[in-house]
Amino acid sequence: MTTALITGSTAGIGAAFARRLAADGHDLVLVARDIVRLREQATELHDRHGIEAEVLSADLADDKGIEAVAERLGDRKNPVDLLINNAGFGNKGRYLDVSMADELRMIKVHCEAVLRLTSAAAESMRERGRGGVVNVASVAAFVPRGTYGASKAWVVQFTQGAAKDLAGSGVRLMALCPGFVRTEFHERAGMGTDSIPNWMWLDADKVAEAGLADLARGKSVSIPDPRYKALMGAAKLVPRGMLGGITSRTGRKYGPQ
Repeated sequence: MTTALITGSTAGIGAAFARRLAADGHDLVLVARDIVRLREQATELHDRHGIEAEVLSADLADDKGIEAVAERLGDRKNPVDLLINNAGFGNKGRYLDVSMADELRMIKVHCEAVLRLTSAAAESMRERGRGGVVNVASVAAFVPRGTYGASKAWVVQFTQGAAKDLAGSGVRLMALCPGFVRTEFHERAGMGTDSIPNWMWLDADKVAEAGLADLARGKSVSIPDPRYKALMGAAKLVPRGMLGGITSRTGRKYGPQ
């Protein structure tokens, strides 16, 4: 029986990973800020699948929260075999419309927490010669689109580099890059979604399933849908300056309202 730790586990892609991994028989360490939702989730997954589910309430925008999760990842007596770095959020507004405090909080969660937790997990995994890390990024990483996209681009670059450095160690690292996913993400950020076409939406359970399959295949980057693979392939052919203008206009049309 292996153990997976999932940050941002109570909603969206994190909850989808929790459901899938529990159904596959993995014990879980569930991490989020809301202890009530964590306990409800742990009870439901235990009762439905017979797995053990720990809960760890932590705010990854805070040093103490990151340290608490890193300590659990470094526990050699109760090892974590798979880390899903999923916690994240979006800010409503263009550059300079968002407060510096909120921008820095995003960088803390999307970049610093991912770095520190990946390092804590990978170190103990390398000692055992096995393990995996999935860092949830976004297709926004591949286009010039504000602080959110920049933070996710960092996640992709960091994960790819770390994966190369750990090649042959038995530890796999992968950046998961979905597009629009039906979750609480946009609602929490106060973003309208009525203008986003139906064809652009992905299902969280299918994203988690595709991500785990790509991790098993040894991929270091996963775009878990043919539609977005085609879009990102086309984006590579567009000059960078032109792409910035396109993504800015698209963001105003399909992004936060």
